[in-house]
Amino acid sequence: MFDLIVLGGGPAGYLAAERAGEAGLTTALIEKNKIGGVCLNEGCIPSKTLLNSAKIYEHAKHGQVYGVTAEQVTIDAAAVVKRKNKVVTKLVSGIRATLKARKVTIYSGHGTVVDRKDGVIRVSVNDEILEGRQLLIATGSEAIVPPIPGVREGLDAGRVLTNREILDLEAIPESLVIIGGGVIGLEMAAYYGTCGSQVTVVEMLDHIAGNADREISTVLQKAFEKQGIVFHLNSRVTRVDNESVHFENSEGSHTVKADKVLLSVGRKPVTQDIGLENINVHLERGHIVTDRQGLTNVPNVFAAGDVNGIWMLAHAAYREAEVAVNTMLGRKDIMRYQAMPSVIYTQPEMAFVGETEETCQEKGIHYKKVVLPMNFSGRYMAENEGGTGLIKLIVDQDKDCVIGCHLLGGYASEIILTAGVIIEAEMKISDVKELIFPHPTVSEIIREAIFHI
Repeated sequence: MFDLIVLGGGPAGYLAAERAGEAGLTTALIEKNKIGGVCLNEGCIPSKTLLNSAKIYEHAKHGQVYGVTAEQVTIDAAAVVKRKNKVVTKLVSGIRATLKARKVTIYSGHGTVVDRKDGVIRVSVNDEILEGRQLLIATGSEAIVPPIPGVREGLDAGRVLTNREILDLEAIPESLVIIGGGVIGLEMAAYYGTCGSQVTVVEMLDHIAGNADREISTVLQKAFEKQGIVFHLNSRVTRVDNESVHFENSEGSHTVKADKVLLSVGRKPVTQDIGLENINVHLERGHIVTDRQGLTNVPNVFAAGDVNGIWMLAHAAYREAEVAVNTMLGRKDIMRYQAMPSVIYTQPEMAFVGETEETCQEKGIHYKKVVLPMNFSGRYMAENEGGTGLIKLIVDQDKDCVIGCHLLGGYASEIILTAGVIIEAEMKISDVKELIFPHPTVSEIIREAIFHI
């Protein structure tokens, strides 16, 4: 009998198992593929490894503006993939070692919830039945495959790719069409565009970057276009064939050449074929419904990570896992989402947290904004020749506090936490003005923006 059975070994699952094991709970972790889940093996870490190589390549090619000249600069896609695999393998090994140290029992196989009787939850894996007092469902998400004619055939032939396959290409395609202008699509557009592909992005919405601030995402799109990436917004893909992608918009039907096609239209929770119906776990639009402690409608059954459909981000999954385990242990904890940071690791980086102008208008919040170029930061100027970075702060005028921050520029991913803490703590503008930022840093742009309110 285990104190806790964790179904899924991604960020939510493995961290929950680590925390539970550390607290002395006997824990079983079931994972059918690879420990680390999509994020570590097919997403967050692999993509950032590729993007870092692209950034180094870009700096080497254009180093003359900084007084540094390099000749015959090339990028070896196969070597980049090899290094990516090395990084992933090392990180997976580290997680396995931590789980072992916490005395977590790992089962490799497909887990299925069998039943719940007399307070005992039973889960099958590899023809074995595990029993547990509590269950955490952390089965994650998977790429959505839209019913576009030719897509299934393209997937079988290796011409159409998902986030999994796009990270393993050892040759840069001459042309790449990306269906969907969200985070994954934009990051892969940045990598392959820098490496020499002619990249075309076809997006159904009238903007890129999903729910990001429109003003900032428009600047990012213009930066992409200067790099040669082509965008077709308000466009719907109608067919994929052996050589092209066909789409239509208000201007008619169009065709664009595609040696490879990336599907990047979103992800959906993995809730099928894991036995949730056997214990009547409540689903809504395909995701598991939870409260702010991670509890489902079934006693002692929790869910965390992408499977709950709230925030499909690894750092959200980490925190949700911790809240769930703390609740199991009787520790008071609750999940808060108002300061959840998001990052798009393009060049330049885009990072944001809190409200946008659009959400403020929807909610009727009395707000004001300040927008400043990143050039107000001396460190940014020193390291970005001709940079077009921005900061945008959203301030609740009634509460006199920052409720949103949107950044475009180098180090945005590292700076955004500062803004998140300010928002989370609901600090008054006068209190933020008293914070001391190290000089010279790009993070000082937050202080500059605060004093321009």
